Order: sequence, then structure tokens, then C-alpha cells
Amino acid sequence: MDAILTRPHPRPQDPPPPAPRSGRRGRWQTCRVSSNDTEPRTDPRDEKPQFVLPLVVRIEKDAPPARTDALETAARAVLRLLTDERAHGEGEWARAVADWEDARIRKVVRRARGAEWRRAGGLPGITETGAAAEVRVFPPVPLDGWPKELAKLQVSGTDLDDPAEPGPVPDGAAVLWMNPGLAMSAGKAMAQAGHGAQLLWWALDGAARTAWREAGFPLAVRTAPEADWPALAASGLPVVRDAGFTEIAPGSATVVSAYPGVLAAPGPR
Repeated sequence: MDAILTRPHPRPQDPPPPAPRSGRRGRWQTCRVSSNDTEPRTDPRDEKPQFVLPLVVRIEKDAPPARTDALETAARAVLRLLTDERAHGEGEWARAVADWEDARIRKVVRRARGAEWRRAGGLPGITETGAAAEVRVFPPVPLDGWPKELAKLQVSGTDLDDPAEPGPVPDGAAVLWMNPGLAMSAGKAMAQAGHGAQLLWWALDGAARTAWREAGFPLAVRTAPEADWPALAASGLPVVRDAGFTEIAPGSATVVSAYPGVLAAPGPR
């Protein structure tokens, strides 16, 4: 499923390595995201070429991953690409990533199994593995220029379940809090988790970024308690608001991102 992230302000400086793109980053200010429907229709980003970040989740018929595992793995996959040396400086993905981030930031999750998964693995990208989930992220491609190996993969029908309730959030992990009032397919939710991880990465300072990256991006995706969601959404933490093209209403707040000790969530009610 697809989702669109709008960058409200330039991103903060990335800690080396890799070297940041000069002239492209500034101070994070609002940590909020708006849907296309709540922003001016004359936004100059709409005039630029549009790109999409493809993610493919492996779903074998006899061994599908748990939903939460897939969401967390997709979020880490996005972080791996954002921090990969090929996405910065003179790297081979740098121009595509820069163009993608300067326009509407789209992510689309598709599913594959068997030979489809093996063909997808032959394309340049990064495979992230969770407890059982496997997600491959690829450098951004033009909105209408998908590689044929990915274009034929299914978008709809990416539905997964958790066989058991997710455990407690590990110590030191970032938390991507999902809106308890929204029903989303696993594919849609994976894209939203990726957005939440990306917003959080932009919002962190250099020291927090370095620590998170060196620790391997520990994170947890959890559905927020219904009673806690209003305070989370109004807390000033990074909030993902969906464009509303699929499944949910435009402007819906889907994810609130928190990082321990730096961007902490308010306490439970």
C-alpha cells in the first residue's frame, strides 16, 4: 500500500559518516507532517518530478511473518537506506534520494514470494531481517518508472496477523505508536511505520542519531492505548499525517514517534 510523507522543513544535519549533502539540510522545527489535502495546492514540491520508495515484504504462503515483526522490519529498512553511504554524497543512490526527499515523499509496499522474491533480490537494494520478517527496500524510482521486477508485484492483499500480543518495548528502543482508531492493512501500516521512522530520524540530534545507528536502530511498533492517543498526538512529537489516497481519510494522524530520553512520550493516563 502507498503512503505519502510531506517534509515540513529541511532536515537536521546528519552525523558523519556518511557526509551530508551540502546546502540541503537545516534545523528541524515542527516535527509534524501534513497531508496533501491540508497544504496549498501551489506547493512547489508538486511541480518537481515525483519519486517513490519501493519496499517489498516476503510473504510465503506457508510461513507469513507476524504483523508487528513486518512493521518493525519495514521501519528499520527505511532507516538503513537513509543512512547508507550510497544514499549520500557521491553515492550511486544519492541523486534519487535527494530528488525523492525534495518532492512528496511516497512509500509503496508490495509483497512477493518464491521466484518473485528472488528476482526482487537481484535488484540494487537492502534486505532487512526481523524475527522472521524480511523486507527489501530499494532506492527511489520515478512514480511511473518502476522496474519491471517490482511493477508486477501485488500491492493489495498484504494482510498479516500477530499470533500473540507483542511483548513489552525493549529498553532503549524507539517507539512508533500507531493510532488505535484506524484500521489499516499490513501494507499500509508498514508504509506508515516507515514514515514514522523517517520523521524520527530527522527530528533527532546528532548524538542521538549516532547512538541509535550504532545500536542497530532498536525500535518497537505498538498500538497506542486509546486513552493515551489524544495526548500522544498533541505532544509535539513527530506525527505522520496521511494523504488519504488509500484506506483512511486525508489528514489522519497515523503514527507518533518517540525516542527514549530525547523525544519522550507523555506518561500513561
